[in-house]
Amino acid sequence: MTLDRRRLMLTAAGAGLIAALPARAAIQTPASTADARLDAVLTRWFEENVDLSPEYATNLGLDRDARAPLAGQLRQVGLRDAEADRARARARWAEIQTVTEEGLSDQAKVSLAVYRFTAEGAARAADIPYGGGIGPYTVTQRSGAYFSVPDFMANQHRVETSADAEAFLSRLSAFARVLDQENERIVADERLGVMLPSFLMDKTLTQLRTLRDTPAADMAMVQALVRKTGEKSLPGDWGARAAAIVDNEVKPALGRQIAVFEAQRPRATEEAGAWKLPQGDLVYALALRAYTTTDYDAETIHQIGVRQVAEIQAEIDTILKGMDMAEGSVGSRIKALSEDPQYLWPNTDEAKVELIESLNQQMAELEPLLPRVFNTLPGAKVQIRRVPPSIELGAPGGYYQAASLDGSRPGAYYINLSNTANWPKWGLPTLTYHEASPGHHFQITVAREAGSLPIYRRIAGNSAYNEGWALYAERVAADDLDVYAGDPLGRIGYLQSYLFRAVRLVVDTGLHHKRWSRDQAIRYMIDECGEPPESAEKEIDRYCVSIGQACSYKLGQTVIAQLRTEAEAKPGFDLKAFHDAVLLNGSVPLKVLEGLMRGTGAA
Repeated sequence: MTLDRRRLMLTAAGAGLIAALPARAAIQTPASTADARLDAVLTRWFEENVDLSPEYATNLGLDRDARAPLAGQLRQVGLRDAEADRARARARWAEIQTVTEEGLSDQAKVSLAVYRFTAEGAARAADIPYGGGIGPYTVTQRSGAYFSVPDFMANQHRVETSADAEAFLSRLSAFARVLDQENERIVADERLGVMLPSFLMDKTLTQLRTLRDTPAADMAMVQALVRKTGEKSLPGDWGARAAAIVDNEVKPALGRQIAVFEAQRPRATEEAGAWKLPQGDLVYALALRAYTTTDYDAETIHQIGVRQVAEIQAEIDTILKGMDMAEGSVGSRIKALSEDPQYLWPNTDEAKVELIESLNQQMAELEPLLPRVFNTLPGAKVQIRRVPPSIELGAPGGYYQAASLDGSRPGAYYINLSNTANWPKWGLPTLTYHEASPGHHFQITVAREAGSLPIYRRIAGNSAYNEGWALYAERVAADDLDVYAGDPLGRIGYLQSYLFRAVRLVVDTGLHHKRWSRDQAIRYMIDECGEPPESAEKEIDRYCVSIGQACSYKLGQTVIAQLRTEAEAKPGFDLKAFHDAVLLNGSVPLKVLEGLMRGTGAA
């Protein structure tokens, strides 16, 4: 998610969506009266979601025709809006509990299981009177309007006509209003005992000030409007108009948000874990359920992580010894490789351009190999881009933005190049397979283009499934496509990626369950998987606000890998057919996936 690839949206087909679908994604007719009733419920939910989130409509390419006014709007996020979201979550859970499996087709039973799971989690989370979205905090070093809107405007808002450009300007004004709505919630949350940790408030303030102090004409979103209107030869001084809105509306609103955090800063503490929050244990348990789509408790997840860290380190140790690197811990030896200048890109703008070009070339070289292991391939292409420098400080290392449904915008994988030392050359290929293909781009695009599924299943996203698939896809590249043949360093990069995700299980539960300090979590990540200190700090800071999400990767991969092991033990195993079975059901909770693959049903 990132539309955040990690955000779960309840979706279904509407009239505007039907027109936007690619030809290969034909609309499915419900198989029975019971199917039609369920489809009507999910369709209504989808329509509500699109109307409530104009950014989501734009991401899907649905801000056209009857929904054209959404192109000039942003989602409302004030206190009343948050309470309305909670009421809606409770109402949806009550409604879907009235739907039974009686008379449903097999695919409709899957849909019911998926959305029952999601609706129940949302309803339970609605009893928490603060936070929402990806964590307990309204604005952080990696979330909030200041963080997402400029990138969204630059890369997702479509400008083909003068009306689209006017909608862009309208959204700029809306940006200022959303900042003020967020302020309402930041202040209200403090009254409930919820504030960002001090070290993250400092990072958030730094990024807010950077955006505020950037000349309007130099902002990527304003430059994007100038470029897009120029490409379409649209008459008008769009850049000057946009800059005036930024200077007169957006920057003062940014200043007001800065003032809110500056007022809170003397009262902020360094405590990082969810345990410090009101109902903190419940908040963390609900986050783990939502992100892992399992019933594992924090202690179980912690022990799974400790065990897997040891297993993966043993495999890496064997390779390192074969390279005459036998001294010291596995983490220290990986760190030595990470710091070796011969494996680093120069930290210059020119080298960063070359780095991005090399990753796009990597994807071009992979594409002809994919039919060896997949029957179904994505139609939409993927581009690899740099995270905008203005948000590099708080942004994750990489993230994926899905292609639009109508094919007008390709998928995009963003990589954070604030410091190229965070990306040794031997680790970059695996990261790219994870984020682009055969990872996130491949899986999300295949699901969106799957004509056998109702549209609400094509667009749904569950973090454990999506992240689990992307991590599993690294294995497909490494083992099934043998991309690291004769390349022990590349193999270490792949295994270090798995080690990194196992470490995440330990540090996330360490922070939020075992009451580790931030420094303790950073040190564990550096020591056990050799993560560069700057990168480790950024990762741990991410886990402090997106609580539980870091556990979705390795748990998801573990489930998919176990399902493959079980399938391989049966006569006539076909890897391509296995991949179809996993991918063409769309993104589902792990419990649902296990039932489908083992033939025990969706529930």
